[in-house]
Amino acid sequence: MLSPEIIKKIKKVHIRSARMVNTMMAGQYKSVFRGSGIEFEEVREYSPGDDVKSIDWKVSARMGRPYVKLYREERELVVMLLVDMSGSEGFGTTENLKKETAAEIASILAFNAIRNNDKVGAILFTDRVEKYIPPKKGSAHVWRVIKELFSFEPEHKGTDIREAVAFLGRVSRKRTISFLISDFLSPEPAATYIRRMKSISGKHELIAVMLSDPGEFHLPEAGILTVRDSETGRQFVLDASDESTRRSYHEHKTRDYVQTLQSLKNADMDCIEIHTAGSVVDALHRYFRIREKRKR
Repeated sequence: MLSPEIIKKIKKVHIRSARMVNTMMAGQYKSVFRGSGIEFEEVREYSPGDDVKSIDWKVSARMGRPYVKLYREERELVVMLLVDMSGSEGFGTTENLKKETAAEIASILAFNAIRNNDKVGAILFTDRVEKYIPPKKGSAHVWRVIKELFSFEPEHKGTDIREAVAFLGRVSRKRTISFLISDFLSPEPAATYIRRMKSISGKHELIAVMLSDPGEFHLPEAGILTVRDSETGRQFVLDASDESTRRSYHEHKTRDYVQTLQSLKNADMDCIEIHTAGSVVDALHRYFRIREKRKR
């Protein structure tokens, strides 16, 4: 049984995500992603009101009058949500934990998909795949996905991004638009799992969603602290009253974050940065807008 607090959070995210999609994001999703699954069908003579960008200039020159290209859109897309459920996702120093921010991201993406008659599936992973929800359509299915994101209790704490991506390649035979939602705090080098991400990019479009919390980058001025790694259980003793210790900690965490982000970008992968203190809707809206411009 779910606690009343969890049920309240699920309903809040469910209602808010549906509202945001209906009022401002569905059109962006359709423009950016539905347009990526199209095939050329034929040309026909230009009619008033046709988009001038669709004019086929070679055919128009040959025929002596304007013709436009027509495309056939794929009937549906499959959107997969790969969501990191490892121990570090339970961290948070703002209103939301990272895993709650991840749930909101997944909810908005899922509602965008079903609003456009696409299928949505989910892979919940730690250092192994812990739950697979096959792609389906419908608002009831999205409700199930959101509920799982909030209520699922993983058996393990570690992170294995490479295995999650490999699992996607094994279970998804059709092309997917896949969002990998994680803080990318992995024990293995970024190059290792990015290599796996690149290996399936010919079949699946994989978009990284990089989560972070402002408290990750700073130590409080609180004297001697025992810091525990939420995934390995290892403990460290730090003197947080020492300015050089706090500065070193901040520089180390910032460097790791920037290096991971740069590694993803160097691999020509789209990466959306989302902070627990920021607006999920604004971050996704900004990404959709940038991607839409890139298509022009």
